[in-house]
Amino acid sequence: MTIRNTLMAAGLAALLASPALAQQAAVPPPPPAPTEWRAVAPDSLLVIDTTKGRILVELAPEIAPAHVERIKLLASRGFYDNLAWHRVIDWFMAQTGDPLGTGDGQSWYPDLKAEFTFRRGPDMAFTPTAAPAGALIGFYHSLPVQTQPDALMAGTADRKVHGWGLYCPGVAGMARDEGNDTANSQFFLMRQAYPALDKRYTVWGRVVVGLEVVRALKASPNPDGVVTDPDRMTRVRLASDLPAAERPAVQMLNTASPTFRALVDQARQAKGADFSVCDIDVPVRLAAAS
Repeated sequence: MTIRNTLMAAGLAALLASPALAQQAAVPPPPPAPTEWRAVAPDSLLVIDTTKGRILVELAPEIAPAHVERIKLLASRGFYDNLAWHRVIDWFMAQTGDPLGTGDGQSWYPDLKAEFTFRRGPDMAFTPTAAPAGALIGFYHSLPVQTQPDALMAGTADRKVHGWGLYCPGVAGMARDEGNDTANSQFFLMRQAYPALDKRYTVWGRVVVGLEVVRALKASPNPDGVVTDPDRMTRVRLASDLPAAERPAVQMLNTASPTFRALVDQARQAKGADFSVCDIDVPVRLAAAS
């Protein structure tokens, strides 16, 4: 299973800012109030231990329920333990989940129907950060998304509008073959932003801790991304399935909070016309559970 048309990354633009903007961006907003943090539920936190360190992924069942359920099922059965990061491309992504380690393997379960988009209703905790013509861009929890405007909800049968995850750094997607409905067990974590994948591969979560680990995984020097002597996942479990003494406790800054909005404004001022939702990192704090 491979990701199509993604072997060559676009040229990397330098982040240019005037000294005044750089100085402005260097002044942090006040620290968040205790009430501005939200806890990530243990059954929505995937703990991926690797030979390079630990990665924590917040799952997004409201965005891709079938794919999240598959990830949970395979993790609970130890399917991912000791599997290789068999395809890793620098400035792009790291792919794993193949028991054969060749890119051709999958689990014994049937392939999944694509969940490239989702339906967003007024009850979803969506925080807009930009409003280009005919769209809204922002966050659902830690996940960057694009969606149709709220005003369109009144004209739909279910009072909801389309939305989809955006492939910013840390976003977790499902690998597939050429057919849309061919995702199974292989997945990838983004090392950098790659918007060409939007609405073409199912998004099921985002790395909230350990993006530096994803970027440290051994990458291939070859265009096909196939890694020789690759790094591996040593254990993959839901946090809720780990013993209490080993269970990480993650809190994310609430994207509806004043502090988060201040961070967005700061990023917009620093980047100017180049501002993107991928420029925003949702703050996180991590502590060992007692």
